Amino acid sequence: MRRRDKEITSEHLIGQIMAQAQICRLGLCKDKTPYIVPLSFGYDGRCLYFHTAAAGMKIDFIAANDRVCFELEHQVKLVPHDSNPCQWSFSFFSVIGFGRIEEVTDSERRVYALNQIMRHYSGREWAFSEPSLDKIRLWCVVIDQITGKQSQDKATI
Repeated sequence: MRRRDKEITSEHLIGQIMAQAQICRLGLCKDKTPYIVPLSFGYDGRCLYFHTAAAGMKIDFIAANDRVCFELEHQVKLVPHDSNPCQWSFSFFSVIGFGRIEEVTDSERRVYALNQIMRHYSGREWAFSEPSLDKIRLWCVVIDQITGKQSQDKATI
């Protein structure tokens, strides 16, 4: 990271940012064409989980290249300046990571993955019927590298 003064190295703080973020943006690439898609997600401290339909553009990109990048942010706030337009800024926390995506196919792991997503938004575990699980595909991003960044004004989580 170029701006070391903004870098977050604490795994605990990175985990807090991810726990409070609402959306994860996933970057994919196929045939030198980039594709970024917002996702609902779950995170267990090791992997990022999301679901898809049985087919679609994400699936095509994943099949072509299992390497991904992801981004999340929390507490984004515009910080205006009264007299100098070049001094406008943002206050934020963000996380960017890289990893490898794999489909979750084992029945028990599928329930675990979907519960990671649901726990992120609802704070609890759920029971899922086989017919409802059969309608979706579940994915795990095995994280290779992750970094955090925060704005200069050191907002607090």
